[in-house]
Amino acid sequence: MGLFDRLRGDGDPRVAFIGVDGVPYSLLSEHEELFPNFAALADDGTAAEISSIVPPESSACWPSLTTGKNPGETGVYGFQDREVGTYDTYVPMGRDVQADRVWDRVQAAGREATVMNVPVTFPPQRDVQRMVSGFLSPDLEKAAYPDDVGSYLETLDYRIDVNPKLGHQDDKAEFIEDAHATVDARFEAFKHYIEEDDWDLFFGVFMTTDRVNHFLFKDYERDGEYKDDFLEFYQKVDDYIGRLREALPDDATMIVASDHGFTSLDYEVHFNEWLREEGWLSFQTDEPEELGDISTDTKAYSFIPGRFYINLEGREPRGSVPEDEYDEVRDQLKADLEALEGPDGNKVVDRVVEKEAAFRGDHDDIAPDLVAIPNKGFDLKSGFKGDAEVFDTGPRNGMHSFDNTSLYIDDPEATIDDADLFDITPTILELMEIDYSRGDFDGASLV
Repeated sequence: MGLFDRLRGDGDPRVAFIGVDGVPYSLLSEHEELFPNFAALADDGTAAEISSIVPPESSACWPSLTTGKNPGETGVYGFQDREVGTYDTYVPMGRDVQADRVWDRVQAAGREATVMNVPVTFPPQRDVQRMVSGFLSPDLEKAAYPDDVGSYLETLDYRIDVNPKLGHQDDKAEFIEDAHATVDARFEAFKHYIEEDDWDLFFGVFMTTDRVNHFLFKDYERDGEYKDDFLEFYQKVDDYIGRLREALPDDATMIVASDHGFTSLDYEVHFNEWLREEGWLSFQTDEPEELGDISTDTKAYSFIPGRFYINLEGREPRGSVPEDEYDEVRDQLKADLEALEGPDGNKVVDRVVEKEAAFRGDHDDIAPDLVAIPNKGFDLKSGFKGDAEVFDTGPRNGMHSFDNTSLYIDDPEATIDDADLFDITPTILELMEIDYSRGDFDGASLV
């Protein structure tokens, strides 16, 4: 227990949430001897695999995890979204999240929140104790609030993200070195502000885990060249989790969670090329560069990851599918997706989710009509250049998964049964004894 806590004596319980982006539960639970701090957290508290969201993409997952609400309410469906009534697209940022974050509720209750490196939080909010925005932030100076936070982080050589271009090289040594440097500085920053002991909610995310998984996960799963490097990196993450846990005051409960799982990648599937070949999609030009180049003959188009939109008359500018044919056309596209096989003869898609089953809220007007959840090994891409092969390989050998998401709660009374990302925000509030209405969330407290 820190000095500040002893002095204030208010007795309000606190929570420290540490995100480990993209870390699958099986990796940690099947190697307890390598990851003793995760094992101890599970033994002393509660741990289990949970589900991610539809679609399991970080830009959609973190807004849902931090609000307890589905993308129809957050308004964020992925790395790229489309403007209502147009073919224009944009990259969602923090201000595009249309629901209260868990730290907004903490601050509204008169408590303090420190928020560090959470994806989709740029620009940093000025109504929290301190914030360092994460993924998609242009630079540290613009990402940190207040100014003294940025000044301190510069002394650590803190960086917003690992350099993913290094992972594209055949020799991964430089990428691995950069990943270690990134996670080292992130740990030092987290530890420093945890030990400030002036917060009620500490919310920090290690995103480097996701980056390492994208470029080394198949090496881990299939005994590749960089398996030992992969495991050594995760042993460091495990050590950092243990040291952060030791640094916490006695009145703080630790939660560690990922936003989705991970699996090996065998094929990238370029779905707009598949749609073009199958007669679903056509372009006005021989060399399309953006969504606006699609023609009036188009019946469907795709965004990553596995999001499909019917080119609906009256909704899209050049919509070709009449509203009374919508169900029939969507059912046919769903059937075609479910039947698609890869070069290895395996089904590409595990299941196809209709929009009304996954999304509800004031912002479901930009929801995809279908979301394909892939089988292991198939990473669902889109693109609009029209010159790609349907099945291809790239520099990445790991991909997101809907299942195998991790959740650890340092509370033996927690119950993690059929849980998903929507349950985390109400669990944090319950642990902090902050009031909320049961209907505020798509999930429920696990304690």
